[in-house]
Amino acid sequence: MWEHHELQSTYDVVIVGGGVHGLATAYYLARNHGITNVAVVEKSYIGSGGSGRNTAIVRSNYLTAEGSRFYDRSIKLYERLASDLNFNVMFEQRGHMTLAHNDSSLRTMRWRAEVNKLQGIDSAVISLAEIKKLAPFLDTTERPRYPIVGALWHPPGGIVRHDAVVWGYARAAAALGVHIHQETELVGIDVESDRVVGVQTGRGPVSTSTVINCTAGWASLISAMAGVTLPITTRPLQAAVTEPVKHFLHPVIVSGSLHTYVSQTARGELVFGASVDPFASYSTRGSLEFTTGLASHILELMPAVENMRLLRQWAGLCDMTPDYGPIIGPTGVDGFYVDVGWGTYGFKAGPVAGESVAAMIASGHRAS
Repeated sequence: MWEHHELQSTYDVVIVGGGVHGLATAYYLARNHGITNVAVVEKSYIGSGGSGRNTAIVRSNYLTAEGSRFYDRSIKLYERLASDLNFNVMFEQRGHMTLAHNDSSLRTMRWRAEVNKLQGIDSAVISLAEIKKLAPFLDTTERPRYPIVGALWHPPGGIVRHDAVVWGYARAAAALGVHIHQETELVGIDVESDRVVGVQTGRGPVSTSTVINCTAGWASLISAMAGVTLPITTRPLQAAVTEPVKHFLHPVIVSGSLHTYVSQTARGELVFGASVDPFASYSTRGSLEFTTGLASHILELMPAVENMRLLRQWAGLCDMTPDYGPIIGPTGVDGFYVDVGWGTYGFKAGPVAGESVAAMIASGHRAS
């Protein structure tokens, strides 16, 4: 899908991290701005980090005007991504349903819906009858501990094949001249007089004036190589998948009160996620505590799935900032940029973050 290259001694831009953010940045640098002397360095295989370990949900129904506009741009890019990359990324806009279990949640959802509508985003609060029609397997009775009282319905939301997004960006970027270096670990960043002059890799040194940190989980460690301290802690986010069954769940279902979300893949598996683990760690293994807690919450929402078998579970690493907002842009070291701190929202923002960072880098190159 892309050609193997020897590591050159110099590149205009070195991007650290072969996930969706790094590869999207490389692609948009080449396609939108003609900057092709770019290297993407990944210590493992591309997509081996957060991009291959998330639950692949895409949405833009956020509470703030700025957030909803930003993520809506990402949805717009996802909608045309298969055509732009000439690669099927399997984006399915099945709709995204956030359940409300009390009056307070319902008020917040009405607020979110109105903010979204003002940005031209399709979003509305729906009734129990509409919920039952869209997702008949949900328990909409009064029996559960947290009865469903309404939901925020977001038709543009959905799921996308995360591996396909990574492969598509990598293939298209490589076709434009970007060099993708797998199994190439960054071990140091060379800084002189507060300016980036190069990087050290497991395959040798590279001279460059621009380094972009697009890593998830390891962002603070990479930035420390350049002498930049970030207010980030790394926490695992666990997920699990069931055996495949006949398709019965069309929309993505989210419950904030139960800290869980579920969708069904094209081949019939149920994919579950929850909130981040309550402790900092670099572990990507699953835990029994997560499995039992997740199962109890899912069965409150959909009792009919009690006999389905859970096949596997895993964890991805999330960079958590104090305000849960990302850190994007230049740093105090000239030529060192970051696109990090996305927490649990990184995959949704991959296209728009890549487009934005590429434009930022290109404007700096033109200015110099």
